Amino acid sequence: MEKIYTKNAPDAIGPYSQAVKVNGLVFTSGQIAINPQTGNVEAATIEEQTEQVCTNLKNVLEEAGTSLEKTVKTVCFLKNMEDFAAFNGVYGKYFTEKPARSCVAVKQLPKDVLVEVEVIAEV
Repeated sequence: MEKIYTKNAPDAIGPYSQAVKVNGLVFTSGQIAINPQTGNVEAATIEEQTEQVCTNLKNVLEEAGTSLEKTVKTVCFLKNMEDFAAFNGVYGKYFTEKPARSCVAVKQLPKDVLVEVEVIAEV
């Protein structure tokens, strides 16, 4: 198992890795809308937060030697399911290969963000 780290995505805010690579797959930890340059959540809307999340995931996957296009599965967490359509509008621009996906509403997310996404991708 190889641990993946890039300065182009937020540092882990707990005892975990940004991603791990094993047996030809990359498993990312959930990414939230933290700007890696400032370490803060700067995006306010679901669309802005989803853009930051997808950019963070793109950067982690690139560091692991893969890309969003090689994603086979995502798990998406929304603070409010009423944001589903707006989230999909941004998500669809990044995950153009339409990987398998689960999307659930949760009561609360770290740093009180609106969205978190984790990815499994082929290397």
